Amino acid sequence: MPPFTLPVRVYWEDTDASGLVYHASYIRFMERGRTELLRAIGLDQRPLLEGAPGAPSFFVVRAVNIEFLRPAVMDDLLTVETNVDEIGGASVTMYQRVLRGAEILATAQVKAVCVENGRAKRLAPDVREKFESALWRKQEL
Repeated sequence: MPPFTLPVRVYWEDTDASGLVYHASYIRFMERGRTELLRAIGLDQRPLLEGAPGAPSFFVVRAVNIEFLRPAVMDDLLTVETNVDEIGGASVTMYQRVLRGAEILATAQVKAVCVENGRAKRLAPDVREKFESALWRKQEL
């Protein structure tokens, strides 16, 4: 599957005193990319939280490995690419890139874990199937 893409415009609030995009803004951009990928594959987070029988379940970020390669500035139009890299018993690892045109500005590998009552919960078969529909291989990029 090709990467899921989300366009993001850089606003004043995304920058620091130097006029460059603040490092935490990239994390917010990537969070939006992961959330929209979930929506695109049919996994809205609200129903998981509200509609599951018994205790609600949701995804929490367990680990982030991010590399900042080049800066973005105010008014840049960026693209956040997101795809599923690996599926575990209760976890999903996603690979993300933030680009300005063809120029790669940042990359990240993010591991999210499905949690219920404060503990990891195995992915339900229908949830796993939806994530499998978004699996990819890095060499495709």
